[in-house]
Amino acid sequence: MVIKKIFEIEKKPRKGLMAFEWAVMAYLLFTLLLIMITFTKLQNPGEMLWGRAQVVISTLALWWVYRMIPCRLTMMFRVALQLILLSWWYPDTYDINQVFPNLDHVFAGYEQQLFHFQPALVFSQAISNPVFSELMHLGYASYYPLIALVTLYYFLYRYQEFSRVVFIILASFMLYYVIFVLMPVTGPQYYYLAAGVDQIAQGNFPNVGDYFATHTEALTIPGWKDGFFYQCVASAHAAGERPTAAFPSSHVGVTTILLLLAWHARNRKLLYTLLPFYVLMCFATVYIQAHYAVDVIGGWISALVIYAFLFFLSKKFV
Repeated sequence: MVIKKIFEIEKKPRKGLMAFEWAVMAYLLFTLLLIMITFTKLQNPGEMLWGRAQVVISTLALWWVYRMIPCRLTMMFRVALQLILLSWWYPDTYDINQVFPNLDHVFAGYEQQLFHFQPALVFSQAISNPVFSELMHLGYASYYPLIALVTLYYFLYRYQEFSRVVFIILASFMLYYVIFVLMPVTGPQYYYLAAGVDQIAQGNFPNVGDYFATHTEALTIPGWKDGFFYQCVASAHAAGERPTAAFPSSHVGVTTILLLLAWHARNRKLLYTLLPFYVLMCFATVYIQAHYAVDVIGGWISALVIYAFLFFLSKKFV
């Protein structure tokens, strides 16, 4: 029955772009304005403009496919495109924010004031057990599968709220990306290397200026290097990681929003499936040195604010 509905032609298809597509277009226009303002300071502004044109063209193309065959399947194609494009938008934040002053020394200083040490520096050293390492990397690697799980759940079993949920997920990403563009924080894996691990261990946090405009080297990811999930995380980092997007942690923020969406669905199985991976995620971001502990706290707080804001908007416009 569920499979049949996926291919069933809708009697009243949506005519225009969906709210989640408008959220992406709004972010595209925001970054387009920044590109025009900082054009001479960017390394590849032409490629960035062409990339945005491709996003618009592909979005309109799948909108046209849906108009020709209006069913749940073609709607999912529209959603899948925007979710896939998140991996393109992410490094794009680095291409823009490198023209602004780096703030890692500020956030590392906050970390020191709050904890009196650097959790990201000592966590993996204190617990180097291979099993624990694999659990941490499993948690971190579960990020996109968890997004897919919640999206598919609503698509298959609560389609009446599918567009609202997709809007909340994608719009939350766009809001996090706005923060990452305007507030450049690279995280421990990049900053500790740039500043010097010895300096960090002594509680010194130098301002590295525009160092990351020309350097993208990172510390080796901590953990058991022969582990399967370690290799998954290492491969993902090698393929698409950039010195950007540390504060607040979007990994923690988005997975918190996923938990809230599972709670909204009143589905205990979904909630309990997400929960252990969520707990691992919150610890893993610090363990693998992707984030400061204050980034995790920022992820929790920002998730609650963003979810409440977007849920309210979804009632008005979705």
